[in-house]
Amino acid sequence: MTKARDLANFLGDNTSLGTINDAYDAGTLVPSSSNPNMVINGAMQINQRGDQTGVTTVGYVLDRFLCDFVNVGTNSVTQDTDVPEGQGFAKSMKIACTATQAIEASTRMQITHRLEGFDSVQTKFGTSDAESLTLSFWIKANRSQTFGVNFENELPVGGGVDQGYQTSQTYTTANTWQKMVITISGDTRTGKGFTWNSLKALTFDICLSEAGSDAGGGTASATWSDLTQNQKCTHNTEHFADSTSNYFNITGVKLELGSEATDFQHTEYGDELAKCQRYYQQYGGGSAYHGFFVAGAYNGNTASGYFELSERMRAAPTGSATGIFEGGNGVAQTATLTNFNAYSEHDGSCKLVNIRVSGDGSNYSLGGFLRVRSQNDITARIKFDAEL
Repeated sequence: MTKARDLANFLGDNTSLGTINDAYDAGTLVPSSSNPNMVINGAMQINQRGDQTGVTTVGYVLDRFLCDFVNVGTNSVTQDTDVPEGQGFAKSMKIACTATQAIEASTRMQITHRLEGFDSVQTKFGTSDAESLTLSFWIKANRSQTFGVNFENELPVGGGVDQGYQTSQTYTTANTWQKMVITISGDTRTGKGFTWNSLKALTFDICLSEAGSDAGGGTASATWSDLTQNQKCTHNTEHFADSTSNYFNITGVKLELGSEATDFQHTEYGDELAKCQRYYQQYGGGSAYHGFFVAGAYNGNTASGYFELSERMRAAPTGSATGIFEGGNGVAQTATLTNFNAYSEHDGSCKLVNIRVSGDGSNYSLGGFLRVRSQNDITARIKFDAEL
């Protein structure tokens, strides 16, 4: 059977065989040079939480990328417009040192991306057919340096400790965008595959600073083996927190099966946002008196309502509210949102959360409905977190 026939079968009845043959003859139909990206938000498009300054601890900023910062000074993490030219990117993540700190035993600084077991089993780890993995990304910094990238299996199907694989990378020209490409072999050892579930599994850490002994005092292993935490950042040569001139920009992060770094696949903003919202959702902030949901009163100052999430979340999320809210059915009163009770679906995901509304007065009508909104507070947010 011809390639044209194969393509016609794949594309369906809406594309004729003649049209495909004509395209081949004209040289306008070419195979895709890109593999699917296992990373979510690799182009740094989504930043639901917003830019953050004064960062000194572990937490998420831009979606799906965990900033694992411990005793590495004070930093800002922002969505930046500095991007590599001609690559189609609009945003990067910028990390900048704003206050210095000497290295301590616990010092570490890494950007971590975690995949679920559901998305990791395609690697075929734990079998003789285990796939190689290729990670590529663009990076820019204020000085040349060597840094480490650590790969992990955080949930081996056979149990036991996490498995790791450490690599060394060299950034050569200061203040210039450089594409890094790292290819590692798959893990063929029995029992070292990934567990098919919604928990963290395949993970990689881009280490951005010389670390203390807790994260950098071990010996790196360029093969899959039992991981100890002091192996992760052994390759880094520069301490990020030694100067407020230090910065990193990162974008175009792609993890794919195979030993070749193929072109980055740009996706629509809405599609990428929906993927991110499996792990984190945030509402509010666009305007004062932002409406959130409707609640039903069951006494004079207490009500509860159901908040429907825009996308199913990975697991029952942790809910929280920040800012000033009000609830009322005639006379509005300042309200506190508590008791976020998530309802799990049959597969463990979540689409619905019940929230208690407690007013500061006693003017709710028993059995009546009230609207819950921000009280002239543009900073008010309702947040749902199901990160790995």
